[in-house]
Amino acid sequence: MTAAQASRPPGMARWAKWSLRVLAMAVTLLALVQPVLAGLFVTGDVGMLDLHGMIASFLVVLAFLQIIASILAWRPGRGPAWPVSVSIGIFVVIELQAALGYARAIALHIPVGVLLFGLLVALLIAVWSPRSDRRRFTRGRKDAR
Repeated sequence: MTAAQASRPPGMARWAKWSLRVLAMAVTLLALVQPVLAGLFVTGDVGMLDLHGMIASFLVVLAFLQIIASILAWRPGRGPAWPVSVSIGIFVVIELQAALGYARAIALHIPVGVLLFGLLVALLIAVWSPRSDRRRFTRGRKDAR
């Protein structure tokens, strides 16, 4: 360990933590709007389907940015690695959800949406947890508290 590494405060860099938190919040909030728009469409406001599709496209972009934020939080940000794999998984589920929606496979689109929202809320809770900026394992040591 170099002197520069020893002088660093433990935990994730502040900019990395907040960029991941803000993106996780934005993705979760947009995902929360989606069933509302779908419900409005089902009750007769057909214009809501276009907005539902536009937000789905925006969700894909934000989920990709969330992957980038989680990578930056991990490597230069000194944070844990688990948000990277979780963010990639969420991105894949969002892509699946969009594909099911455009294919009008509603019987799968709705339960995958529920699954997606659960994953997003779990990630949101995890990245806002005070323990989220601690590395689970480091080289040579099992617990880096």
